[in-house]
Amino acid sequence: MADVNPPPKEQLPNTLFIKTDIASWDQQSSLFFQAHAWHNRLDFVALNAGIDDRDDIFNTTLNNPPKKPNLSPFDVNLSGTYYGIKLAAYYLSLTSPSKPNPGGKIVITASAAALYPVDVVPQYTASKHALVGLVRCLAPQSQPRNITINAVCPAMVKTNLPPPGIMDNFSQDEITPMSTILKCFSELADLEKSVGAEWVERGRNGEVVEGNLEKLIYHPAPEKPPISKGMEVWAATYRERNIRWAKESQSKI
Repeated sequence: MADVNPPPKEQLPNTLFIKTDIASWDQQSSLFFQAHAWHNRLDFVALNAGIDDRDDIFNTTLNNPPKKPNLSPFDVNLSGTYYGIKLAAYYLSLTSPSKPNPGGKIVITASAAALYPVDVVPQYTASKHALVGLVRCLAPQSQPRNITINAVCPAMVKTNLPPPGIMDNFSQDEITPMSTILKCFSELADLEKSVGAEWVERGRNGEVVEGNLEKLIYHPAPEKPPISKGMEVWAATYRERNIRWAKESQSKI
């Protein structure tokens, strides 16, 4: 368990807590190293951190030119999650006597704002939209490596994310219970079947699931229109480049 805030007073048994700012590559790198070393294996990674907007574009004064905006929501929500995925991909692929087969599962927390535009928090919304794109792009690459990656998109849930008092504006039947979000994680990660070394070879991949009230709603990627081959040409060109990069990287080892 990792968080930028101090650990909970009543820590769960058999839990390692490491204070971490996920916007820092160095801190996350140290976190994953320690987490893997704890039991000499890593099987499942949940990337949950997120913060809301720290800047406003249009509601500003015209008396002076704008100053450099605070982009920390992108640093935490997007860059920090990207760091986590990259580190998870490495440590999930390591084998050991207790884990003879490489692979594992990554579940990231996006948001319902990743699916529907929330105009009052454009930084948060844009960064969470990007996470859905990441999951859908990385899933085909992760599958041959026995790694699955999926996204959970919670609706309004009681957390520390909203400003103080905002939850008072919602009735109880408008708030999604945490049990729904935990069900999303359990379903995407096959946690109920996580017994034995082969469990990582099963499960969903590239899924985006919304947890809304009591329901789990799966959102498939939109189909590409058949009128243009531009995306196929784009993909083929970059696929060749990525293969070249991989070969160059291997030759340096």
